[in-house]
Amino acid sequence: MRKKTREVRIQNIAVGADHAIAVQSMTKTDTADVKSTVAQIAQLTEGGCDIIRCAVPNIKAAEAIDEIKKAIRLPLVADIHFDHRLAIAALEYGADKVRINPGNIGGFEKAAEVLSKAKTKGCAVRIGVNSGSLSKDLLTKYGAATAEALVEDALRYVAFAEEKKFYDLVISIKSSDVQTTYAANRLFSAQCDYPLHIGVTEAGTYEDGIIKSAAGIGALLLAGVGDTLRVSLSDDPIYEVQAGRRILRLLGIEKAGIEVISCPTCGRCKADVINYAKEVREKTKHMKVHVKLAVMGCAVNGPGEAKEADLGLAFGSDNALLFARGKMIQYVKTEDAVETLLQHLNAWIDKNEQ
Repeated sequence: MRKKTREVRIQNIAVGADHAIAVQSMTKTDTADVKSTVAQIAQLTEGGCDIIRCAVPNIKAAEAIDEIKKAIRLPLVADIHFDHRLAIAALEYGADKVRINPGNIGGFEKAAEVLSKAKTKGCAVRIGVNSGSLSKDLLTKYGAATAEALVEDALRYVAFAEEKKFYDLVISIKSSDVQTTYAANRLFSAQCDYPLHIGVTEAGTYEDGIIKSAAGIGALLLAGVGDTLRVSLSDDPIYEVQAGRRILRLLGIEKAGIEVISCPTCGRCKADVINYAKEVREKTKHMKVHVKLAVMGCAVNGPGEAKEADLGLAFGSDNALLFARGKMIQYVKTEDAVETLLQHLNAWIDKNEQ
């Protein structure tokens, strides 16, 4: 069961409490290039992104937020490092939330100025603690960026914000190490009820990054920890959104989109199940309805092993069995199997959407 945290609003999106887990991504354009940034945000919006973050490394990027906000509908988070004045400027130009890092923002006094401006604007602040920018005294105390060190850093800034009567906080505690990320977020969640933005930072390129993120994010979600997430990839940000959505769907947390289950195949298999499964996945990935499809390589065991599927195919030597919830519908020719499955899927969708 997911831990119930406080509700924090970022423009029209609420995180925490009983709200849906929000999927985030970050633009990889020059934020000052309004046209390119808006175009990338539009693509991410279409892909299912809920909250977008933009880097603000200079005043031109902060100023651009005003024009960007006019052209998008997602809440915009300004990502700030080193210069607290950029956080203040970003809020002035319309950012819905700022992300600051305690380890490099310049101390409590400067953080206080950011909190004051955010409070005036009615905006949220994300306190982002990373293993690469742990406060120096804690690095000395613990000798490394351990889970305990990261949590102590985060709790220190939570206490400071509360002293300033600021409560619209979202916390993120990330490491490039999956186990450290997991341990730190579990530890923080046990001690504090602010919503958590989860993810494995610097997860890597597409393949490794998705595996590390699925492991870390998935483990936390199954433990009931996490209110919003980002899959961090050294790749096109649309893949971050797609991966985030798929993690939620495949864990059964988000009831939307087609889920394709398929057997790994073995020596009993007499059909090209691997490519049939890929074909089914490709032809249904755009669908928003929540349906579980199965592509199995054994006509005898397939319907039993995949009886929870709404619709499925189980291939034999010369034909395939079309089934629904483990019950036989009909046999079809192998070459017609995928098309027949899709026809029944469309009929299922029409019937259930009426």
